[in-house]
Amino acid sequence: MTAPAETEQPTGYPIDVRVLIAAMASTMALAFGAGVVFGPTPAFPNHNEDIKAMESPNFESGELARNLMDLGSKIKETHVNVGEAPSYESIGSDFADRRNGSLAFPLEGDNEEELAGQHLLVDMKNVNADFLNSEPRLAQALVDVTTEAKIPLLSYHCHSLEPAGVSCVGVLLESHISFHTWPEDGLMTLDVFTCTPTNLISVVPTIEKMFGVPQENASEKEKVLTMWSHELRGFKTDESRKTLKNGMNSDMTWWVTSPLEMLHKKEIVSVQSDFQRIDIWDVLDVGDTPSYKDMLKHNLEEGDPRFFTSELASPERLLFLDGKLQSMSETDHEYHESLVHPAMFAHTNPKRVSIIGGGEGATLREVLKHRTVEEVKMIEIDAKVIEIAREFLPYNNDCSDLVGVAKCCFDDPRAEIFNIDAQHWFISRYGSDVGEVKEEDKFNVIILDALNPEDENINANGLFTDPEFLNSMLNSLTDDGVIVIQAGTAPTIHDPAPDKGKFAQREKLFLMLEEHSDTAAMLVYEEAHCGFNEPHSFLVICKSHTCRKQWYAGADAIDFQIYERIAVTHSKERALQHFDGSTQYSYQYPPKAWETVYCRREPTPFECAYRGLDMDAELRDLTEDEESSDFYIEKMEDGEVGVFASNAINKGDYIMPEALASSFVISDDSKSNLVDTTKIMGTGSTLVLDNFLEFIDKHGHRSISEGIGSTIVEVGGTFLIRSVASKEDANVDRMIPRPAEGLPTYSPVYERNRRSFDVFLVASRDIAVDEEILKYDGIWD
Repeated sequence: MTAPAETEQPTGYPIDVRVLIAAMASTMALAFGAGVVFGPTPAFPNHNEDIKAMESPNFESGELARNLMDLGSKIKETHVNVGEAPSYESIGSDFADRRNGSLAFPLEGDNEEELAGQHLLVDMKNVNADFLNSEPRLAQALVDVTTEAKIPLLSYHCHSLEPAGVSCVGVLLESHISFHTWPEDGLMTLDVFTCTPTNLISVVPTIEKMFGVPQENASEKEKVLTMWSHELRGFKTDESRKTLKNGMNSDMTWWVTSPLEMLHKKEIVSVQSDFQRIDIWDVLDVGDTPSYKDMLKHNLEEGDPRFFTSELASPERLLFLDGKLQSMSETDHEYHESLVHPAMFAHTNPKRVSIIGGGEGATLREVLKHRTVEEVKMIEIDAKVIEIAREFLPYNNDCSDLVGVAKCCFDDPRAEIFNIDAQHWFISRYGSDVGEVKEEDKFNVIILDALNPEDENINANGLFTDPEFLNSMLNSLTDDGVIVIQAGTAPTIHDPAPDKGKFAQREKLFLMLEEHSDTAAMLVYEEAHCGFNEPHSFLVICKSHTCRKQWYAGADAIDFQIYERIAVTHSKERALQHFDGSTQYSYQYPPKAWETVYCRREPTPFECAYRGLDMDAELRDLTEDEESSDFYIEKMEDGEVGVFASNAINKGDYIMPEALASSFVISDDSKSNLVDTTKIMGTGSTLVLDNFLEFIDKHGHRSISEGIGSTIVEVGGTFLIRSVASKEDANVDRMIPRPAEGLPTYSPVYERNRRSFDVFLVASRDIAVDEEILKYDGIWD
């Protein structure tokens, strides 16, 4: 055998690969660190030099970006630092530090659901095309806006687009500013978001100044147009939201600052008085067209295309108190005439009137139109409102067209103005501690034109929930006196029970008035043309039932009273632009929602069970066809006529509803005139009138609602139904039983259904075939 060859051994030093890799990595790390520490530092771009370069006539669009890119990848390629980066500590004491809660809209503790900032959107049109395509000029405008607005700018980035347009974004200390341009269309859009306390609405004029470069030789139509929107961002608690006058639930936000598509927004007044914030704005919506006054002013003729554009439309002037919308110039007359005149005409002869609030003067203007008025006491706590109204809302207090009235309503000798708290004024003069009030010091009408009785109006608590104040107002009225209160937004059929929704304070007011011994009647009505987003409601409180006679008067009667009472004008135009007899007629029946919400009270009011006709009940009528008729008429042995059942009638069935629905109503005044006519004409030719009056007395009855002053007269077969002295012997009754405690002071159910309640009869028990139909003598008492 041959022995195996001996294996050859390797030569050299053995090396561990893992050690080698670790050594190489350590060497590279040391080399990189040495380079960072000892190597040269690249020059950071100087903002001031950039601005000078941009101002040079030789500067080309995009040059700044290209120069910055040449600096290499160690900095942001198109990023421009604005000098030394500012911080809270370096800005100064006039800038609020969000970290310590010194914001205008502060964060409460660590609550992350509080307000986070504000956002401004600005759209501009008809801007100079060269300006919109110039990156350096736009960058300079961006810097100038932030500088003048004192909003710290950290850096910005602009980029020119091909073939035209520029986009820029700036990083602010607490958010950003950005915009984009369309030079060929003269358009730019801009937005600013910040958490700083600077109110961004105040920055809009600065933006217009810096960016609103007009086109060369621009016409009036081509002037720069600006549309803007301001929003408060983030989440807030209900309580903190109420404190913001331009917060997310503010009327001023809804009507002015938030909508973007508005052609015109101009702040006319913004002042803080001793009592409230007063703001007046002029606004013009996109799509607004010329009014009748605009047509006359500009002599527009039929076919003029400007009827369909906003070119000649006048802006509307809005008044806000603590962010709540109070009045609008375009619907001034609809609102104030609806507030004043229903109450004034609910009184037969108003001489002494008191106005609570109404600082713009329009309520006073409407009161002074009544020639019966001899004295007006106006109690407006804020003299500043009156001062501002004289200067900036002159149309509200203009009485110059009324014959016999001062040019300015505030200056009329019948008007006396008190700048004092109305609660104190009334309680000190008519409160329970004052004693008996002289008749000559009492008012016929009180008009409460103050805040809405809504929960979010924290300043309304005293006016609407202080029993002593309400008692003093009622005590200041004559026995036939009337109060009217503007009751805020009208309810809807979807609202919860009135004491559980946002109008719970209004319900509390209603209940206090209902329970007051001096309240005889409460009547609600709505007006949908006041200009608010929803119909506005009003409440009339009568100290006597007699006001119902005036309230439910016919349209012709109201028109005659207007003719007799309202002042004439120098212009020969009607003094009342909105209110007339037909308008009052529309107020006589409360809308369905008032009834619906009222019937959600707990416990449910008694009368709510009788709304509308019972769809399960039968309609039993007397017809000429004996086979189909439910009744027949038969002469009794004593010569009287009786009505008998042809068919079995169930309890609750309606008795001759068609005939009863044909009943006619005659007012007390009309009946009195007929009586007077018989006396004037003598006895020979008045037999028909005498018989008619006798028929009314025999077959007529008074309304279930006290004070209406009218008689309902049955003219169908029901007047043949015999009466019995005992209620137990009767087998028919009125549709709704009369409550033992009497009718409620306030009930939209009775006011809406009073005609049905006044005429319809039902079977009070089952009635057999051939049984005589009998009604109780005092059925309508």
